[in-house]
Amino acid sequence: MRFVVRWPDGHRERCYSPSTIIAERLTAGIDYPLADFVRDATAALEEASDRVRARYGMGCGHAMQQSQQITNTARRFADRADAVVHIERFES
Repeated sequence: MRFVVRWPDGHRERCYSPSTIIAERLTAGIDYPLADFVRDATAALEEASDRVRARYGMGCGHAMQQSQQITNTARRFADRADAVVHIERFES
């Protein structure tokens, strides 16, 4: 599953999750405070990786890579108290 986010600077990023759990944790059309988005997205990606591990015996490297990318990008906006991330849409 893919999801498109708009960062505080207006940059759009198409992200990946191996599970629909991301759509259970985040809602399209909503602005999330930066810290809340990072917390919820990384938790959902970790859970998605765990689901892959339970099924195939190993976690999902792509999910962990996406989680790290989100964390790294969010650091650019950490000094902005009003920073929000907008979830534009989910794609199957």
